[in-house]
Formats: sequence, C-alpha cells, structure tokens
Amino acid sequence: MASLDGVVDICFRLPMKRPILILLASVTVTHAELKLPAVIGSHMVLQQGQAVPIWGWAKAGQPVEISFAGQVKKAKADASGKWMVQLDPMAASFEAGTLSVKADGESVTCEDVLVGEVWICSGQSNMAMSLSRVKDGKLEVAAANEPKLRLLLVGRHATLEQQDDCEATWAVCHPGNAGDITAVGYFFCRTLQRSLNVPVGLIHTAWGGTPSEAWTRRAAIEGVDSLKPLLDRWDVQLEAERNGKVKELNEQRLAEWETKRAKAKAAGKPLPRKPRLQAKPSVSPHNPGNLYNGMIAPLIPFAVKGAIWYQGESNSTRAHQYRALFPLMISNWRKDWGYDLSFHFVQLANFKAKQDDPGDSAWAELREAQTMTLSLPKTGMAVITDIGMARDIHPKNKQDVGKRLARWALADDYGLDLVRSGPLYREAEIKGHKVVIHFADIGGGLMAWDREQLRGFAVAGPDQVFVWAKAKLVGKDKVEVWQDGVDNPVAVRYNWSDNPDGNLYNTAELPASPFRTDDWKITTEGKH
Repeated sequence: MASLDGVVDICFRLPMKRPILILLASVTVTHAELKLPAVIGSHMVLQQGQAVPIWGWAKAGQPVEISFAGQVKKAKADASGKWMVQLDPMAASFEAGTLSVKADGESVTCEDVLVGEVWICSGQSNMAMSLSRVKDGKLEVAAANEPKLRLLLVGRHATLEQQDDCEATWAVCHPGNAGDITAVGYFFCRTLQRSLNVPVGLIHTAWGGTPSEAWTRRAAIEGVDSLKPLLDRWDVQLEAERNGKVKELNEQRLAEWETKRAKAKAAGKPLPRKPRLQAKPSVSPHNPGNLYNGMIAPLIPFAVKGAIWYQGESNSTRAHQYRALFPLMISNWRKDWGYDLSFHFVQLANFKAKQDDPGDSAWAELREAQTMTLSLPKTGMAVITDIGMARDIHPKNKQDVGKRLARWALADDYGLDLVRSGPLYREAEIKGHKVVIHFADIGGGLMAWDREQLRGFAVAGPDQVFVWAKAKLVGKDKVEVWQDGVDNPVAVRYNWSDNPDGNLYNTAELPASPFRTDDWKITTEGKH
C-alpha cells in the first residue's frame, strides 16, 4: 500500500501528465470497457444530505450495478455507453466505505470513500495560488496533516469542445501533497471541516490570468445581447485560425494598438492596454467557454454543496460588463448542475499606488459589480480591501481570505451563529449639509478598527467633484458624512480607489465593503 500512496502523490502533483497509473491510484479497474470519470474515485468525499449522481461508461446496453453504504442501484448503459444512477441522500460519516461498480463480469472499486461536504474552488491566479507560496507557507504545509480533508486537483484544459472527463485524482490531504493545492480553498475547507466536524472534499479547478467568460458556457453568453461584442472579437480570431491567418491578424491588432497608444501619449491620456495576442485561439484559456468546457463541465453533475470563487482582476478593465457576466456565470453553473448551489466569492483586494485625491478607479468599479451580484440568492462576498499589497497582485495573506469566505458558508449554509460579513451599504439620506449612511451586517455595531477618526469617505455636490470628507459614527449602524464647503451634498463614496485605506469595520473586526451612493457614469461603461 505504501507504493500505491506514492503513486497517488506523484500523480497529484502532476495533473497535466496523467499516466495510466492515475487510474490505478484512483480506482481498481479489472476491465477497460467499464470506466468512471476522474471526479469519482478512491479517497473522494460524497456530498451529504442530497442525492448523489454516480455515472460512467460501459458497453452499450450493458446492465450496471452500483453499491455503496448498503445501497444497491442498477442502471443500463445507453447507446453511447453512458449510464447514471443516484444514491439516496446520506448523513456525513468518518467511516470510510467502498463504492463498487459491476457490469457483466467487469468491476471498478473506489476505496476509502467518505460522506461530508464538497466544495468547488475556482477562479484565476489568486485562487490557484498554492499553499506553499503564501504567508507562512512552509509552516502551513508542514501542519497540513488533514486526513478528513480530501483534495482533487483538476488539470488545466482549455477547449472549444465540451468534455465529459478531465485529468484529476482524489488524494488524502497531508504535507506531501498539500503544498500544491489552492491556499484559499485549503483554508476555507479546513475551517469548514473543523467547525462542522465532517469530512470535506476540495475540488481545485483554477487557472491564473483567466477571465470570467472563459468559465462560462458559450451558449449562455450568446443569450445576452450586451455580451455579443465579447464573442464577436473572439469569432474574428477563430476565423483567422481556421484560415491560417492568425499571424496577420495579430500584426494588424498590434499596429492598431501602437497607433492608439501614440495618440493617447501625445494627448496625455491613459494608455490603452496592449492586446492579448493569441497564437491558437481555439485552445486559449481566455476564449469564452473554453475553461467551462475543459474544467467545469467534466465535474457536472457530481454532487457539491457549493463553490468559492476568487477572480476579477482579468475583467477589471471591463468592470461594467462584469455586472452582467459574473451573475450569468453563476446562473449558468446552477442551471447545469440542476440546483442553486451556494456561491461565495472574494472581492478584489487593495492594489496599486494609493490616490492622493478621490477619483475614478476601474478596480472600485469591479468591486461594485461583485457587490451587486449579492442580489442573487445563496451568495456571499469576502471583503479583503485591508489585506492586499500595493506592489503585488497576489497578496500572501490567504488565511484570512479563506476564513472570511468560510464565515459566509458557516452562517448562511450551515446555520452557525456567526457574523458573516463586514458592514454593507444599505441606504443614504441627505440631511442638510450632511449625508447619513445606513449599513447592514453590522455585527455588534460599527467601529473604526484603529480607533482613529473615520477615513476613506468622499462627498460630492451637484458638480460631481468628490473631495475627502469628514465622518463620524452615529449609533450602532450609521455614519454621518460631510465636508465644509460642500453645502449641498448629493453623493458619498467609500474606499472608492484601487488601494483604499478606509478604517470602517464592525465589532467582528471585518471591513466594510467599498460603495457609492450615486449612479453616475463610470469609466468602464461601454468597454468590451
């Protein structure tokens, strides 16, 4: 058995090079005709409290029998060879079981299977960032002896064609393999496991530098008129690839960018972003739908409680578009899974240089789009504008990120008596030359975390010019905002910048989310 564990560890660290040994480590296969998807295998966790789909492939028309924890289910492979059953809902258990699949003399056995909670951990580089690279990484890895936490690392795969399987292997979490797993996902799932005292399964499916549209089924995007320009741009590139003219197209796009850049520089205006040139658009991880096809679709319909998501940096220049795109992605996943899985996400951290004066910020606009997504049911948002790094888009403190996500899940999904969030803007009322801001999610009340004067607030009159404002706490759930010289205030903004330093928290020591009370046109509106 020791040698088999070694195979599991090696394959877990190398998800992109999945040898035949991965199948030996994941399941015991006695005949090649009978097969399970990679998401179903030894050491996995099955979701408690809901029906659990088990599926795979066999010879067309062949009867299949599946047994687990006293349940026996039967199915027949269809004309394509696919079959599926649903195990009845089960209670969480630390007692490992064996899932057996038999078909006409063939058998597949999954060992060491637990029942508990299963969460998908997805997004771009801040979700993909491994445990070994974070604050106190070596210490965290050395302490990662978590036998009731199970890990599935999905291999990176971008494709135009929707896949029914992926490269992945379940593994028991221990110091030998924990260093490669998502740090945010690890801290989130570890917090759940210890708080709920049940096994937890972590499915890591993330890819650095990728936009939300890549994680969304293309057909879903096609159904939204405002997102059509996004698809049109990629269709031009795909057509060029089919015609063998990608090089010419890229040279043309680069020349157009250089012309626009020169004009912007001469006019003293912000420089346009250099276009992302694609050598093979059909397999690009930025192409709409490509990561959904290769790294989400193969997981469906594996039973999960929900998903956590850390992404948005790659969509920040198109923050206004994200208002439609991000909730669309969530709804797409829920529709394809067949139920409203819980979905908790991370708001963008503070990043870049601090601004001396109030002004515009694409990152603030993206944070606003994320906050607006809380209008969807069963969603939560971890605010982390206090733990980022000005010069590093990948802040090292992932411990607090995971814990803040876990607060939402533990409070909303599992009913624990916890303050789930920092203060969230509720409404504003203008009283003379002052504006009174009301907040929700105040915990035991609002506070300035450093006991200093409140900062981070800006106020504007009808001229729409913002200036830094004075602010003070009023009661437990309100803040009064004003500034001398602004006699007719009409709008207030808080932490509306790339790298804000506002100090409004609640007594649970959780930071307030950035917000604005106005609905004036933002800088990313119309950008696709």
